[in-house]
Amino acid sequence: MKSPTPIFRIFDEEKAREFYLSFLGFKVDWEHRFEEELPLYMQISFGACLLQLSENYGDCCPGSAVRIEVSDIEALHASLTAKQYKYARPGIEETPWNTREVRVGDPFGNRIVFYEFM
Repeated sequence: MKSPTPIFRIFDEEKAREFYLSFLGFKVDWEHRFEEELPLYMQISFGACLLQLSENYGDCCPGSAVRIEVSDIEALHASLTAKQYKYARPGIEETPWNTREVRVGDPFGNRIVFYEFM
């Protein structure tokens, strides 16, 4: 087996692009629509991390969560806070399970926890 690819439900393409591309720094790998005015399905990536975003009803439920391991939580945190994103100013949390974590929520109720082992 290989790593899974999480799918997040989105409801607004513009807000999704602002959050995932502009704020988090992912890039678009590909996009698909069955017809021009139908819902968007796209894959985004940041290095080896892949996420898929879907406007299609039934692909997944809103309010999902994923944990993504990173190698330099300080650099990620500095990059995110430097962007002055209007809707998220995450901090770094040290957990009892020996990780340092940066938690962000997307505009659709999905949660992403970036973490690094201490």
